[in-house]
Amino acid sequence: MRHTLALASAVSLLLMAAGSAHAHEMSMAELELRELSKGQFVLSWGASGTDRPVQEDLEPAWPEGCYAEEQSLKCSSQHGLLGRLSMAGVGKRYSAALVRVIWLDRQVTAYTLTAAQPSVYVYGAATDTRQAKEVAGAYLVLGVEHILSGVDHLLFVIGLLFLVGFQRRLIATITAFTLAHSLTLACSMLGLISLRSAPVEACIALSIVLVAGEALRERATLARRLPALIAFIFGLVHGLGFAGALREIGLPPGNLALPLFTFNVGVELGQLLTVLAAYLLMRVLRPLGWAGAARAPALYAIGITAAYWSWLRIAALGF
Repeated sequence: MRHTLALASAVSLLLMAAGSAHAHEMSMAELELRELSKGQFVLSWGASGTDRPVQEDLEPAWPEGCYAEEQSLKCSSQHGLLGRLSMAGVGKRYSAALVRVIWLDRQVTAYTLTAAQPSVYVYGAATDTRQAKEVAGAYLVLGVEHILSGVDHLLFVIGLLFLVGFQRRLIATITAFTLAHSLTLACSMLGLISLRSAPVEACIALSIVLVAGEALRERATLARRLPALIAFIFGLVHGLGFAGALREIGLPPGNLALPLFTFNVGVELGQLLTVLAAYLLMRVLRPLGWAGAARAPALYAIGITAAYWSWLRIAALGF
């Protein structure tokens, strides 16, 4: 028991450090291009939560025939701002860069650039199908990145795996979690639900503590009998956490349904990748006889880490 707690404590320290460094650190820079006359644009940079000039971290490469001079952009080509636009540095300090173009006829087009998709083709038509594909691809990647970098969400999913095991009930449990967080994510982004992030983050941490504790119990508790119900209840809270991250990233103007849907799909893909990785790890450890021995230390590590986060987040509520 002493060795189990020692190992769990060591792993917890690593998880705490990882959680402090990476959980929910997603931000978006914004570049607005407002067309004043044919081929003449004024530039405006912005980013929330920082006083550092965005230009120090991001460097755009303009389409051929376009040249930036301080706060203006001039495109000498007969087609104006038309061609490939890329952004160096995206994915480092900023998870994404939103480029919003306001044309002379007041049409607005928006492009999202990420580390996986650092360039887009600017073509000017707000309804062009290529724009839809680029927005969908960008927010799909952002969803995967968020779940894989959000240590608290990952620990909750891993806790569910320990609680249920790789049995048929796991499908219903993961499905219930998916439905619940999809529901609150959509409601929050559409303005139907509005909660402060501090209590949401505290509840997310407490949900991990509960699942880890229930997975350590041997008797048939409510969580063991009805894991899908527990996953659904806490999934509602995790969905609000996803919504908070998506608000920090930002959504392009106009069609909100596409980026919202593809971000959620990305979250699900990241979640399934986590389940697959856990399954493969179990297949490796089971023949060695390590799977059973690692169960208790892993759950104690998850519980200790989540309890630490809970204290920090409850303290941040400022009661």
